Amino acid sequence: MAHASKTLRLRLYVAGGAPNSVRAIANLAAICKEHLQSAFKLEIIDVLQFPLRALADGVLVTPHLTKLSPSPATKIVGNLSDRGRVLDALGIRK
Repeated sequence: MAHASKTLRLRLYVAGGAPNSVRAIANLAAICKEHLQSAFKLEIIDVLQFPLRALADGVLVTPHLTKLSPSPATKIVGNLSDRGRVLDALGIRK
C-alpha cells in the first residue's frame, strides 16, 4: 500500500465513452480503492476533447495510463484488466 508521502500521480487518457475506455476507468477505480485508498491523484483526459494535449504527451493509443510519480515513470496501454500487470507497473504489488 502506498503511504501519504508516496502519493501516486496518475494520468489516464481515454477516448470518450468507448468500451475499453469505460472499462479502464472502472478497473483503475477498483485498483485505487483497494490498494491506494486516498494516496493517489488521478487526472483523466478525454483525447476526443483534447486531441492536441494527447499528441503533445505522445499518446497514440487509448486507453493509456501513465504513472507520473514517484519515479520511475511507467506507461500501460489497454483496458487495465490485467490487475497484476497494473500493480507491478504502479509499484504497489504486495
